Amino acid sequence: MGVKNTNPDKNPRKSFFYYYGIVLLVVFLLNTFLVPSMMGRSVKEVSYDQFLHFVEANQVDMVYQDEEGLMFTVKEGVEKEWGVTAYKTGLWPDASLTDRLLAAGVTFSQEIVTQPSLLSTIFVQWIIPIVLFIAIGQILGRTLQKKMGSMGNPAMTFGKSNAKIYAETETGKTFGDVAGQEEAKEALQEIVDFLHNPQKYAEIGATLPKGALLVGPPGTGKTLLAKAVAGEAHVPFFSISGSEFVEMFVGMGAAKVRDLFKQANEKAPCIVFIDEIDTIGKKRDGGGIGGNDEREQTLNQLLTEMDGFDGKKGVVILAATNRPESLDQALLRPGRFDRRIPVELPDLKGREAILKVHGKEVKLEDSVDFNSVARATSGASGAELANIVNEAALRAVRMGRHLVTQSDLEESVEVVIAGYQRKDASVSQKEKRIVAYHEIGHALVAACQSNSAPVHKITIIPRTSGALGYTMQVEAGERFLMSKEEALNKIATFTGGRAAEEFMFQSITTGASNDIEQATKIARAMVTRYGMSDQFGMVALETVNNQYLGGDTSMVCAPETAKAVDDEVIAIVKEQYQKALGILKSHAAKLNELSEYLLERETITGEEFMEILERE
Repeated sequence: MGVKNTNPDKNPRKSFFYYYGIVLLVVFLLNTFLVPSMMGRSVKEVSYDQFLHFVEANQVDMVYQDEEGLMFTVKEGVEKEWGVTAYKTGLWPDASLTDRLLAAGVTFSQEIVTQPSLLSTIFVQWIIPIVLFIAIGQILGRTLQKKMGSMGNPAMTFGKSNAKIYAETETGKTFGDVAGQEEAKEALQEIVDFLHNPQKYAEIGATLPKGALLVGPPGTGKTLLAKAVAGEAHVPFFSISGSEFVEMFVGMGAAKVRDLFKQANEKAPCIVFIDEIDTIGKKRDGGGIGGNDEREQTLNQLLTEMDGFDGKKGVVILAATNRPESLDQALLRPGRFDRRIPVELPDLKGREAILKVHGKEVKLEDSVDFNSVARATSGASGAELANIVNEAALRAVRMGRHLVTQSDLEESVEVVIAGYQRKDASVSQKEKRIVAYHEIGHALVAACQSNSAPVHKITIIPRTSGALGYTMQVEAGERFLMSKEEALNKIATFTGGRAAEEFMFQSITTGASNDIEQATKIARAMVTRYGMSDQFGMVALETVNNQYLGGDTSMVCAPETAKAVDDEVIAIVKEQYQKALGILKSHAAKLNELSEYLLERETITGEEFMEILERE
């Protein structure tokens, strides 16, 4: 069974030089030993009378005698037969020949070096090297193709799927490694059971769902769930990203899809996981040349393959995306991706379970309370929670401790939310004072309203995110609904910082920019999406796009209605701003006392804040 390439060649350039060296060595040996032995002499044997004719005509240039006879060459300009460089005749019959040769000006040589014939020259110098180089090129081509193919070079692997293939035990994940996604695990457990006991389903006539689509925000564990399914089922696991199907040449993506399913059928039962399937599964709109571009061909091939393979063989297709609204409807129909499994952000119980799973990998103090950390991380994904635990461990190392404490975890929450502390920030005392009143304004307005989350921490230490301070509120429990009163309270709390600046300094700063954005966002959602406006009532005036990727919105109303929506939003924010201003004016003494205390300490806890607020 194929497995991942765990030790790819890190220096392919070195391999090329290695093979070039082999070629040069072969050529050197060829010229040194083989060519001379094959270079036969081009010599023609003539009679002694013909030799004398050459002598008498004064055409002989050089003579040489060995034991077999006489070899001679003719002078330049004398016509030679094709390919002949020397002539050979029998032994000398008389001694007078020497005088005759001397008189004719013939040179006596100890040896005559002859050139090869044209035929042997062509054969040795052209045909043999060409054949050898073709043979060497074929060998090197196959070797390099295998080598570059193992490194994932697309130029050498056109039409080949570059999916990572994990053996049965290689994923290393089971459902025990996945926390906070109980509903998703329950939906996938049936697939595992089918792969273990296919006969139980065959007896009743049920077939395995061909595909399951994991849908959710980034970092919620979609890939981890797919690996856990393969680990639980003890079957091979193919993993590939949708972007790996996209090629420069049209048709290559479709070829990779065919190759992937061919491998999957050979190793059935198995699981094929396609991450970020929206890369190749977007809705077809005919935008390509003739509506037949590379992505569309790849999608068409994927649809064909999913229809073509037999579900009873146990090939399960899992796919993940955080943009389900962009997928082609043909992918989502029954018979292809039969199931849509939401993998949402974890709730309070799920966050605590995730923190405990990642907490097993680090050394913790016995007093660590994961529940309080989970309450402070509402809306965090599994990946963010893992990062929080890791940041806490790194902080413990920086502080010279061998165990992670509760303070490390709390600080890591702030690092993930607002960034690291800026120790080199030179904030003037005047600006610190403004920031202190701003943050206490938030906290005081929140504490003086009912149905508002308790204040957990207030700080005026600058952070790398750009915040000069912040107020953290933590709900006592998990909340899934928000009433109109609670929404208005949130807006008032967001405006409390700006209201404190105006009330105490009769001036405003740019520090409330993020507060303004958040307050406006809630007010607009109340009018356009939540039906909390007396003027518009239960009318949807806005749609949410990409709910898992930021949730951008777009208006779906006439321009006149949009103007009326803007007026309503402005009125709501202004009303809550006046409410916050009134709360601060009625608690001016506490506002001053708490701000001075925060200015002195820089960071105070919610308990300290409430103790001073409730003090007579």
